[in-house]
Amino acid sequence: MQKRRVREKSMRLVMKFGGGAVADGEKIKTVADLIGKCKEEGEGKESNEMVVVTSAIFEVTDILHENAVRVAKEGNMEKVKEFVEDLKKKHEVAASEAIGDKRVLNVVKKEIRERVGEMEKALIGICLLGELTARSLDYIVSFGERLAAPILAGTLQSIGIDAMHLTGGDAGIITNEDYGNAQLTRTAEETIRERIMPLLDDNKIPVVSGYTGETKKGIITTLGRGGSDYTATIIGAAIDADEVWLWKETEGIMSADPEIIRNARKIPYISYAEAMELSYFGASVLHPRAIEPVMRKRIPIRVKNLLKPEDVGTLIGNEPEVTKKAAKAITLIENTSIINIAGTGVRSISDVAARIFSVLAAGNVDIIMISQGSSERTISIVIDSAQLERAINAIQSINAGVIRDFTSNSNVCAMGVVGAEMAGTPGVAGKVFSALGKEGISVIMISQGSSEFNISFVVKKEDAYKAAQAIHDVFEMGM
Repeated sequence: MQKRRVREKSMRLVMKFGGGAVADGEKIKTVADLIGKCKEEGEGKESNEMVVVTSAIFEVTDILHENAVRVAKEGNMEKVKEFVEDLKKKHEVAASEAIGDKRVLNVVKKEIRERVGEMEKALIGICLLGELTARSLDYIVSFGERLAAPILAGTLQSIGIDAMHLTGGDAGIITNEDYGNAQLTRTAEETIRERIMPLLDDNKIPVVSGYTGETKKGIITTLGRGGSDYTATIIGAAIDADEVWLWKETEGIMSADPEIIRNARKIPYISYAEAMELSYFGASVLHPRAIEPVMRKRIPIRVKNLLKPEDVGTLIGNEPEVTKKAAKAITLIENTSIINIAGTGVRSISDVAARIFSVLAAGNVDIIMISQGSSERTISIVIDSAQLERAINAIQSINAGVIRDFTSNSNVCAMGVVGAEMAGTPGVAGKVFSALGKEGISVIMISQGSSEFNISFVVKKEDAYKAAQAIHDVFEMGM
């Protein structure tokens, strides 16, 4: 393993900027100025070493996905040309607003035109075939980040910072061929280190396209939801960064959604395990997969506020904080459905469960929560409502000798109460359900993970906000 170089008070940082941060040219310029300031904040002889990871311009990934699907379905060549022209203009305008140096701007615009041209060829092929494969979809949606990185790198160059842009593949993010949710290969970390460290040694800032990687054959892949955060932490682990900073348009990780809970507050410190529980359970600040690479090396993640860059944000570290509060945060997933499945009397609960989970996995249905009653041979599962039809079709494919009956309900909300101090603290569950009882809220389903860091339950959708406020208050999370 490569040892960290001794640096006099300077830091090695990986900074990730989300789509909202690079929504247009003015915001990209603000981000570039912030990067420049952070680089020069090293207090010793050396400035901070930095790698920057960028998401696509706001909503571009979704737009690319929608249009790829539409093109395959409709086969309308004129709409392909209209879409491509609109996307090119959007990025050229952002580049013109952000980049002050005309020479740099011309180079970036040329690259935008070339990359958009590559995308147009792929969309025409999809249009003619009327088919969109997972591999083709990854190629199309990757253009969001692959167009944003040259603009941000060009903006840095135009203010005198030596920056160069890299695709995920250029940066060494080599993956398997699981398109849409690609996994790193075993040697990827070493490749990333070999490609990034020489640039840092030359005092350059690599600007890496988030969310994207490539196979050993050079075929573009994407890393799934939260992929840009994951890119940042993969690189952070590979280069032994001092910290990974995820810049968001929030104060940090909050005790609850401030749009729902009136007295939600920023959590100054949270452990990896707690952050993973929160993110698994609907907190959109980061994805649980993004925590795994840095967790192994105990590299802290800092969630910082783009609107208040001087604020320290939320630090995510290895050790749980010793606190008197048993629970730190309440989170909820609103668009959920519960499916209750009853097995037949001739099948064991393990057989019923095996058949159910097998067909759901084959149908790419993600399970959020599970609860079972062995005496009745019943299993309750909670899923994203968008996957309900797929789940029902999968369950219906199981033969009648395994399942007696099943029902579904989409008028529900899944909730999770998270805190490391919950483990081994008597009466936490009682406190949760007592608070709900006082509000007259019925609990439809309960589940607790083996870590004891999370108590999860399901309530009616109309009771969810009231339930969240009651639990937030009873555990004094806002204080």
